[in-house]
Amino acid sequence: MNLYSKPALLDSIHEPADLRTLPAEALKDLADELRRETINVVSVTGGHLGAGLGVVELTIALHRVFDTPRDKLIWDVGHQSYPHKILTGRRARMRTLRQTGGLSGFTKRAESPYDTFGAAHASTSISAGLGFAVARDLSQQKHHVVCVIGDGSMSAGMAYEAMNNAGAMGERLIVILNDNDMSIAPPVGAMSAYLARLVSSRTYRGFRHSIKSVTKHFPRMFQVAARRVEEYARGFWMGGTLFEELGFYYVGPIDGHNLDHLIPVLENVRDTDTGPVLVHVVTQKGKGYAPAEASSDKFHGVSKFNVLTGEQKKAAPGPPSYTKVFAQALTAEAERDDKIVAITAAMPSGTGLDLFAQRFPRRFFDVGIAEQHAVTFAAGLAAEGYKPFAAIYSTFLQRGYDQVVHDVAIQSLPVRFAIDRAGLVGADGPTHAGSFDVTYLATLPGFVVMAAADEAELVRMVATARVIDDRPSAFRYPRGEGTGVPLPKTPEPLPVGKGRILREGSSIALLSLGTRLAECLKAADRLSAYGLSATVADARFAKPLDTVLVRTLAQNHEVLLTVEEGAIGGFGAHVLHFAAWDGLLDRGLKIRTMVLPDRFIDQATPEQMYETAGLDARAIVSAGLCALGRDREAAAETG
Repeated sequence: MNLYSKPALLDSIHEPADLRTLPAEALKDLADELRRETINVVSVTGGHLGAGLGVVELTIALHRVFDTPRDKLIWDVGHQSYPHKILTGRRARMRTLRQTGGLSGFTKRAESPYDTFGAAHASTSISAGLGFAVARDLSQQKHHVVCVIGDGSMSAGMAYEAMNNAGAMGERLIVILNDNDMSIAPPVGAMSAYLARLVSSRTYRGFRHSIKSVTKHFPRMFQVAARRVEEYARGFWMGGTLFEELGFYYVGPIDGHNLDHLIPVLENVRDTDTGPVLVHVVTQKGKGYAPAEASSDKFHGVSKFNVLTGEQKKAAPGPPSYTKVFAQALTAEAERDDKIVAITAAMPSGTGLDLFAQRFPRRFFDVGIAEQHAVTFAAGLAAEGYKPFAAIYSTFLQRGYDQVVHDVAIQSLPVRFAIDRAGLVGADGPTHAGSFDVTYLATLPGFVVMAAADEAELVRMVATARVIDDRPSAFRYPRGEGTGVPLPKTPEPLPVGKGRILREGSSIALLSLGTRLAECLKAADRLSAYGLSATVADARFAKPLDTVLVRTLAQNHEVLLTVEEGAIGGFGAHVLHFAAWDGLLDRGLKIRTMVLPDRFIDQATPEQMYETAGLDARAIVSAGLCALGRDREAAAETG
């Protein structure tokens, strides 16, 4: 494939309607051009590549066969939607992908009418699609609803809950199972394609309906026998018995890169009016780009790269990432304690636990995209005396919150939650920002909630969590590189509920939770230029709160600022609650809580996002000056 040839056909596609005017024989060339364009775009922006390359032909076929956006096309997760974006009027803006003011890396309703439903977390498409289908029928409309879900997303219980509901309701809904890991599919080929076309056709389904109508008049035993014979025959040749049992009519598997096979099947399914249908399509991640095909993760997520070689551009060597520091610290603790086990929900490399798995394969568990199960599985292990560390992104742990409450907190089971991607995460935007975990965990009775200010503190918090055996605990840390501080070789557990003072002053106290500590130290330096002496403290614990530290800071300073990388209702709210009941506010203390604003912040660099959020050093200085009534100086500070 010539990666630099002129995309003549693609130049003529401004919306899917243009695609439908092309002759059928031009579609394969269009697929080549669309694949090249996707590769070239991601080489400039970084992002998700392998999944998008795998659905190029499927994306063309769907927009060819269905009348989008009148027909509703719903992508699960959305990280494979780059070809879809190119075909739906956003090609000129693709090089703004995942950048400030640019296109989202996922589907986003506010971005285009072709993005029917926003998605960046897995396994939502069938539930949403069923909602669209029911709304269509209540409104007496006639359009189609098509959901595209990957085999990984099908590992989540939500997908089966939705299928069970859709099958029971008998709603007209089309689900495309994009099997890109060969985890379900038997071999595909000409015979499979022929059978798929046959069983998706009006003729076959009409014949099937007629036979059912006739057998209704037979004794029940003959009805059951006839149904079993048909199910057995279809299951033997095609598979799909599970989906049939859930009430879906199964078609497939078919080659998702063969447009001659794919389009006729989708047309047959489109023209059928009865019940929910599942079309099983087999694709290859990274299809058509040799470096991606050869990669173990099929170039799932990449930084900017050289198109010809596939070599990703690396930043200058810096400190290790927080994720890597966590994984190494946990592995070291596991060397000393054979009760430690590690759990992830389909993110072994993303959480760093692939390192743990290499050393302790029998003590590592990847449960798939199933956060609810991961939490309760960990609770079961804890109940039997093991020390489970559940490493889950902040936004993904939201999916298992009921289990955190019901199965862990109420029973006071010592599950340890390692919360990665805490705070604002940059290019992935609001869907992956860890904004709420302190708020939703610190509200639970008995929970220990920690936030690491740097990677050395993270190592100490891993050691601390190991020895907390009487209640659940969590420690949070951000995405990206650490600060470069030396790591403790033999980390000692922290005293639970005790913070630390790093710098002492007399006018303003800055009490930080998490990695905004570095900005607080910068702010203290800037405040000195205004003649203000600042104390800087690291709370370490949102819960239990270091009430002695809070009281000391309140009694010895005119202003107390709390600073955190989380939403309102978190650490600052706990400090305020204590201060009010302890009478600290009655003494004239000026207390301000600095949190993420009450809105979702779009993608940018983390630094830009924190500036937008008002949580950088300048904003901290301005807040301190405002609290002292020095508004004019505060305004000058922030510009």
